[in-house]
Amino acid sequence: MNLSTLLGILLGLTSVTVALFFASADASHLVNLPGLAIVLTGTAAAAFIAYPLREIGQAMLAAGKVFRNERMHLEDDVEEIIRVSRLWYKGELQDTGKKLVHIRNPFLRTGVQLVLDGEGFENILELLTWRLNRLKARERNEAGVFRDLAGFAPAFGMVGTVIGLITMLVQLGNQDFTQMAMAMAVALLTTLYGMLLAHLVFKPIAIKLERRTEARIVMMGMIIEGVRLISERRQPSLVKATLYSFLVQHQDELHDTGSKLTDDEIYAQQAHLNTAKSHSDLPKESVRDNR
Repeated sequence: MNLSTLLGILLGLTSVTVALFFASADASHLVNLPGLAIVLTGTAAAAFIAYPLREIGQAMLAAGKVFRNERMHLEDDVEEIIRVSRLWYKGELQDTGKKLVHIRNPFLRTGVQLVLDGEGFENILELLTWRLNRLKARERNEAGVFRDLAGFAPAFGMVGTVIGLITMLVQLGNQDFTQMAMAMAVALLTTLYGMLLAHLVFKPIAIKLERRTEARIVMMGMIIEGVRLISERRQPSLVKATLYSFLVQHQDELHDTGSKLTDDEIYAQQAHLNTAKSHSDLPKESVRDNR
């Protein structure tokens, strides 16, 4: 399970448990099934009205990814691109085609296949960008379902509150204080349930799905850059330096490791990149002669 998700669940349960312990001597006082039913069924009804059933099902399946410690395999993709660039640069087309079968990332595999087929990079970029945008739209829609659920839940909590207050006012004329107390409990607890579901379940899931999509978009952008370098038959050393620089930046910006490169590491990385660029800028005749 994803460590941050597990920690959030434990902290959420702990906070609710502590609140129940200090708020009432009897925890059952804070459990109201009619109020919970109003929030859950109302939120579900609004979701079914707002979205097709297929999209709701996709969003529920996507929510399972929040609880898994999903690897992006970014380092593996970088190594795959570097290996392919070496074969392609040497003109070993048959070996490059054999390597294509072992590429696990379908997005990368498509890009390399198009390069092998002799497509220009503009056409490759158009197709890969279309696939990237399609993934972005689908996954943002999945996160949007939970964003909307986070808005529906408090609203139906207020609906339960209004129902409870109306019931309490009706009982006021009968001076039935037991029924009045029960109605007041429904009124307050439904608001509580709605707020907890919105801010402890639905909204955190939406945020985590959105962050996952952002990381995947960055990764796909790196793959597109790698495919561009391969299609231009750039030297493998340049491909390696470029992608490794991206990898370090990706870890700092997305994973928030807090680590910084030392001056020596920065100098070595820049020297490596400059050397690779100087080789790639040689006249094509010189490069062909060296090969």
